[in-house]
Amino acid sequence: MIGSQSKRNRNVTRSGAAALFSATIVFATGLSGAAAGQPLTVVELFTSQGCSSCPPANANLIKVKDQPDVLALSFNVTYWDYLGWKDTFGREEFTQRQVRYEPSLGRSGPFTPQVVVNGNADAVGARPGEIEQLISSSDQPKGPSLSLDGGKIAIGAGAVPGGKADIWLVRYRQGVIDVPVARGENTGRTLPHANVVHSLSRLGAWTGDAIALPLPAAASGLSTAVLVQVPDGGPILAAATN
Repeated sequence: MIGSQSKRNRNVTRSGAAALFSATIVFATGLSGAAAGQPLTVVELFTSQGCSSCPPANANLIKVKDQPDVLALSFNVTYWDYLGWKDTFGREEFTQRQVRYEPSLGRSGPFTPQVVVNGNADAVGARPGEIEQLISSSDQPKGPSLSLDGGKIAIGAGAVPGGKADIWLVRYRQGVIDVPVARGENTGRTLPHANVVHSLSRLGAWTGDAIALPLPAAASGLSTAVLVQVPDGGPILAAATN
């Protein structure tokens, strides 16, 4: 059962060298806060308002969200909802995204909090400086060029591991949102969340040839990120945000 073997306070680290093709690089002209041509590190926090161990990791994500070379995203999962509080941002597709990561990260199942960087390295993320350390140790090999301009997603030609990568569309709300929690493990607390993801959808596949796709319009107030990623929880090869 999802999360049944997890100890939310355990110290989880990943040993060993990062996998080949295991990072994010962006050549986007539309990067939010990042200079064009600078690598963009994707930091995903899997968190829950029903998890008493998550607030420190939420706070640590807030500390890195404005770094010019970082795309920080909060994915709220659903498997702690049974503890008495239904996460206001939780979605099953976010839970499934985390589940897909676990085999390649050497995990037997998902836990919270969990920080995944560039799709290839993870940590709990709750200790001071833990996310920063994970970012600094992440390799960033060159991926395809990727830009979001003129209502289009442009992906350049390049080598693709396994012959195919997924193209993911992420809609998120930039900034910090405070959520008061009335029940469950965090009863009475107001929890801050950074760059909360509202939707995640697969747009198609990239097979190594240069392609352009239409970029669907975002709902009011939401920002857009696009990830090019090896399937089934593999490394992120490229990312861009508007």
